[in-house]
Amino acid sequence: MASQLLSISGLSAGTEDKPILHDIDLEVGAGQTHVLMGPNGAGKSTLGHVIMGDPSYRVSSGSIAFDGEDVTSLSPDKRSLAGIFLSYQAPVEVPGVPLYSFLRTICQMRPELKMTARRFRERVAQISEQLDMDDAFLTRELNVGFSGGEKKKVEMLQLLLLRPKLAILDETDSGLDVDALSIVSRGIEAYRSECDGALLMITHNTRILERLDVDRTHVMVRGRLVAEGPASLIEEIDSNGFARFESEQIAEA
Repeated sequence: MASQLLSISGLSAGTEDKPILHDIDLEVGAGQTHVLMGPNGAGKSTLGHVIMGDPSYRVSSGSIAFDGEDVTSLSPDKRSLAGIFLSYQAPVEVPGVPLYSFLRTICQMRPELKMTARRFRERVAQISEQLDMDDAFLTRELNVGFSGGEKKKVEMLQLLLLRPKLAILDETDSGLDVDALSIVSRGIEAYRSECDGALLMITHNTRILERLDVDRTHVMVRGRLVAEGPASLIEEIDSNGFARFESEQIAEA
């Protein structure tokens, strides 16, 4: 059995004036792939952001342990350095910061990723080729003027460059056309095969899961994890949606 990389216990969290997550228990083993699904507004993205330490949310109870350490009170940058990566639904634009400089800076902050300038250029060029990214992207300002698909490619570039122990992919497939979805899927496969990292996939689109070996599937409704099962649970949701889980949650409320 895989050792527990992420262990969430009794986690409740929300904004200053609105509770969103309620008593969440979740464990992800090293090297495993977990899928988190649920209707819109269920709190799935909030959970990803809380794991990453987003200061927009406040933990009211419970704990988050990562790689054997309690990270509940750590800042996002420290969680990143510990090996947690979050891919955003809508990556932000950062005017004035070239993509190449950004990538070089974040790698220099990670002792295990430090390398010569020449080796760094070679590594970035290799990943860019994997993702069908033009080298011209590297001189452009971070995400400024990028299409949705281009922004997601940049996030896959970061994922493969940083090699995190845990990657939380928050609806990485959202709004992508068929070609972009194929490239993102390729990036995820490369991460799994080359880095052997753990994945927590937050998604509505089961197509992006077709080429992944999923270990566990979780269902969230109204800020609570209401079901957990094997990969076959994805097929049930794909066929029948979330009506059963929503009705069960209403009955228990």
